[in-house]
Amino acid sequence: MESIMPPESLHSLASRLSLYDSATRSQTPFVPLVPGEVSMYVCGATVQSSPHIGHMRAAVAFDVLRRWMEKLGYRVFFVRNVTDIDDKILAKAKEAGQKWWARAYHYECEFTSAYETLGVLPPTYEPRATGHMIDMIQLVQRLIDRGHAYVIENPDGTPSGNVYFDVSSWPEYGELTHQKTGTLPDDADEAAARKVAPSIDGAATGKTDRYNPADEDAAGKRDPRDFALWKAAKPTEPDDANWPAPFGKGRPGWHLECSAMSHRYLGDDFDIHGGGLDLRFPHHENEMAQSRAAGWGFAHRWMHSAWVTQKGEKMSKSLGNGLSVGQVLANHSAWVARYALASVHYRSMLEWSADSLDEAEAASARVRNFLASAERFAGGQPSREEVVSFPAVELPAAFSDAMNDDVNVSGALAAVFGAIRDGNSLIADDRLSDAPAVARILLQTRAMLDVFGLDPLDPRWAGVESGSRGSAERDALDALVSRRLEARARARRDHDFATADAIRGELAGSGIAIKDGDTGSTWELK
Repeated sequence: MESIMPPESLHSLASRLSLYDSATRSQTPFVPLVPGEVSMYVCGATVQSSPHIGHMRAAVAFDVLRRWMEKLGYRVFFVRNVTDIDDKILAKAKEAGQKWWARAYHYECEFTSAYETLGVLPPTYEPRATGHMIDMIQLVQRLIDRGHAYVIENPDGTPSGNVYFDVSSWPEYGELTHQKTGTLPDDADEAAARKVAPSIDGAATGKTDRYNPADEDAAGKRDPRDFALWKAAKPTEPDDANWPAPFGKGRPGWHLECSAMSHRYLGDDFDIHGGGLDLRFPHHENEMAQSRAAGWGFAHRWMHSAWVTQKGEKMSKSLGNGLSVGQVLANHSAWVARYALASVHYRSMLEWSADSLDEAEAASARVRNFLASAERFAGGQPSREEVVSFPAVELPAAFSDAMNDDVNVSGALAAVFGAIRDGNSLIADDRLSDAPAVARILLQTRAMLDVFGLDPLDPRWAGVESGSRGSAERDALDALVSRRLEARARARRDHDFATADAIRGELAGSGIAIKDGDTGSTWELK
C-alpha cells in the first residue's frame, strides 16, 4: 500500500514546489513574492469565434496548477483576461455583418460556458480589454515619456494615432525567447516540449502561426522589429471601435492590452505569467519588453503550456482541424474530456485522438467502479466537505512529490491508480477488518482526483455518465472484467505467472483484449 508522508507542516510541503520557468529554461523552487499568496496572470481568449479543445488545454493546465497551489495552502489571486477588441474580431464581424461588440460578447459567453462545463474554476477577476482603455492610454504615454515609444506623425505634423514600441531602445528585448533578430522565435521551447512528449513526431506544429512583422502596418516604423502599441483609426472600421487619445484616435495593440490589465490587478510585480506556448513570441516577448521598459518588474516566472495536436499538427482554425468543445462533448462526457486534457504534462504536446479519449474513458470506468465498490465495502462515501478539506500533508507521498515536481501529472495519476489498485486488492480479499483502510484509501483517492478537478462525486459532475460507452451494460461488464484484472494483478505481484496468463487467456477467449500500462491494465472488446 502507498506510504503516507510523515507528519510535517503544510509550509514544509509547499516549500518543495518547483516549477519550470520558460524565460530561464530551468526548473527552480517556487518562492512567492508575498508569503502565503500567489499572483498569477494567464492570457485568456480572443473572442472571435467558438472555442475548440485546443483553447481549453491551457485553461485546464493552469486550473490544475491553481488547485494544487490552493491545496498547498496558498491564497491564489488568479487573473484571466478577455481580448474583446482586435483585428480578427473586427474582420470577422464585418464579414458576418455583425456589430463587433455583439460578436465578441457572444463568443465570450461561449468560452465561459466551455470553461464551466470542463470544471475550470472562475478566475478571481476576468477583465475585458475594452474596459481598460484609460490604463492602456496611460501606459502608451508612459512609454513615450520614457523614450521607449514614438508617435508617427501626419505630413502636417499632427499625431497620426499610430504609436510603436522602439525595440532598439530596449537592449534586453528577446530575453524571454532568447532570440536575436526580434522577428522569429527560437525553437528551443518547441524542442523541449517534444522532449517531454517524445511520442510526438517531427511534423510541423504551429509554424503557420509564426509571427511575421509584415503582418503589422509598417508605415513609418523605424525598425522591422518595432510593434504597435496604438493603432490609428481607419475609415474602414466602425467608429465605435476607436477611442480618443493624446496621440490620436485609435485602439490598442494586442500586446499592450495584457500589460495594462495585469498591472491594474497585480501591480508592478507578480509571481507567474502563463499562457499557451504559441503566445511566447511575439505576444509575451513584447509584453515583457514594454512592461519592463515602463519601469515595472512584471512577471517573475513564465509558464507555457504546449498545444494540442492532431496527427502532429497544432490544432488551429487556420488549419481547419479545430475540434469544437461541443463536438467533443457530443460523444464524450465533460469528465472524460477534462481527464484527456489534464492527464498529459502541461509542457508536453498533447496528441488529440480516439486513443487519448479511449484511455480517458477507461480511466473513468476504473475510477467510478472503484468508488462504487469501496462505498459498498466501507459502508459509505466521505462527504464532499471531507474531500475538499483533506490535508495535503496526508496525501500519498508519491502524489505530492509528483505534483511538486513541475506538476508532473503522469506521476500523480500513477499514485491515484496505485491507490485504486491497493483498495481493490483489499476489497477482493473480503476481510471486514480492512473496511477502515478501504475507507481511508477512498477518501485519499477522491482528494487526489479533486486536485485535478476530477472528483466524480463533485456536484459539478452530477448526472454525468462515463461517455459514449456509458451504458449500464458496459458498466456491468467493466465491473466484472475489472475483478478479473485485479486477480491477474495479484497473481503477477506474487510471481504466479501461470495464473496471470490463464486469466488473460480466459478474457481473450471471451473477446476481451488486455492492454498493460503504467497506471494498470485496461481492456477493450476485440
